[in-house]
Amino acid sequence: MAHTISAPAPGPTDDVIILGGGLAGLFCALRLAPRPVTVLAAAPIGQGASSAWAQGGIAAAMSPGDSVEKHLADTLAAGAGTVDEAIARLMVGDAAARIHDLLGYGVPFDHDLEGHLALSREAAHSERRIVHVRGDMAGAAIMHALVDTVRKTPSIRLIEGYIGETLLTDGKDVTGIVARPTPGGSPVTFPAQAVVLATGGIGHLYAVTTNPPESEGAGLGMAARAGAVIADPEFVQFHPTAINIGRDPAPLATEALRGDGATLINAAGERFMLKVHPDAELAPRDVVARAIHAEIAAGRGAFLDCREAIGAAFPEHFPTVYKSCLAAGIDPVAQPIPVAPAEHFHMGGVLTDANGRSTLDGLWACGEASSTGAHGANRLASNSLLEAVVFAARVAADIGEHRPVGELMRPVVEPNGIGVADPEAVSALRAIMSADVGVVRDADGLRRALAAIDDLAVVDGSTRFLNMRTTAKLIAAAALARTESRGGHYRADFPEADPAWRRRTFITLAEADAIAAGAGAGQTVAA
Repeated sequence: MAHTISAPAPGPTDDVIILGGGLAGLFCALRLAPRPVTVLAAAPIGQGASSAWAQGGIAAAMSPGDSVEKHLADTLAAGAGTVDEAIARLMVGDAAARIHDLLGYGVPFDHDLEGHLALSREAAHSERRIVHVRGDMAGAAIMHALVDTVRKTPSIRLIEGYIGETLLTDGKDVTGIVARPTPGGSPVTFPAQAVVLATGGIGHLYAVTTNPPESEGAGLGMAARAGAVIADPEFVQFHPTAINIGRDPAPLATEALRGDGATLINAAGERFMLKVHPDAELAPRDVVARAIHAEIAAGRGAFLDCREAIGAAFPEHFPTVYKSCLAAGIDPVAQPIPVAPAEHFHMGGVLTDANGRSTLDGLWACGEASSTGAHGANRLASNSLLEAVVFAARVAADIGEHRPVGELMRPVVEPNGIGVADPEAVSALRAIMSADVGVVRDADGLRRALAAIDDLAVVDGSTRFLNMRTTAKLIAAAALARTESRGGHYRADFPEADPAWRRRTFITLAEADAIAAGAGAGQTVAA
């Protein structure tokens, strides 16, 4: 069985450290077996991961009428011109194999009466290709199966309740990681032959998000501070239909509801998406999010109406959403669900190649913490879990081929320090990001955000908050530099796409600092 401990063991540590206990981290650890691996997770594995909350499922071209080429075409279209086509082709081409891997780990994907995988359709997909579990429980079921398998795998050592803070470097070589027990305590240095960042997204840099609290951009901040190149940080996807009941995190009304015919209405009962986009409720997420944002800003409100399309079948077909609605006193069988956009997924992250390698030797990244180029400016629905398993497997293969098992090294407990981020500073940062680096942006707001971010003090030397602030600065700086609107990045002062910007963003922390110092005037980022 996997070794599960709450503090570093007195003996030697393993030579591969995976930071993150979500889908990407656990899948990578399993693919590395029987090589010894240590997984450091901020929460008990599976519990602090966005993967566990994913309702839609995994996209894979597995039906008779579908094809890898069709899946690729949909991915390219959603990505708004900045998808790395070679990477996306690799991802969708590996989809079926990774689904079979997950079946082998015991994931109970839904099947039809003939025993074939049941496939549903989501927004911007041209075919039914979403593999799911009980309608809206795919993420939880996948994580349950993987956690169970990981805990039975002797080569995987789990250290839960540790937050990664700093990457150790020797020149451009990453030689280990410093992590700290939560909610505070003495930092511990873990030397390593290879470090894999699988730290998830950035949701809790925003005041309204569907992500778990552990999604605070830590991996991206750590990598940037160590000198790694960051890609596409300005592209932030806001899920159009978070359930608007004042909860943090906000519960999600899955896109599959609209795929099954649910409509968006305002308080007057008007179906407003019909005049916004030819695909109406199944338009790309950024289009739907801005339309809902506009209805709310105009005082008309926004609601997801499932009464006719789903009706009495709601409790059985979408039990997770149904439970969230009932907890808020809403019966979705008979009442429209109030919705609002919420930060949901980050297309940006640590720049990686096809094998998950970053620009620093010894550092790999996978899952939402990485930016492979597969999503471009706007992720296609249910490609996120697919990307996590495809590239986690490639990371494991690359480490196995190029990083032989080295001398096992002992973790070192460092002098004490402060690890808890100041709650007031965190709240202020989240308010800044939502107000000025959110669904709709402009130059004045982005300059205001950069100045305010720099003014936030890192109280008591909290490295955890320093990582959050670093990631926020990278997002705002890249958003200020990109003087156009594309995908998940919308500038009210530059509302159209500019062909000159039909490219990815590659940026370092030093370049973000320069953009912030220059108030964005004339600044650009490397492409």
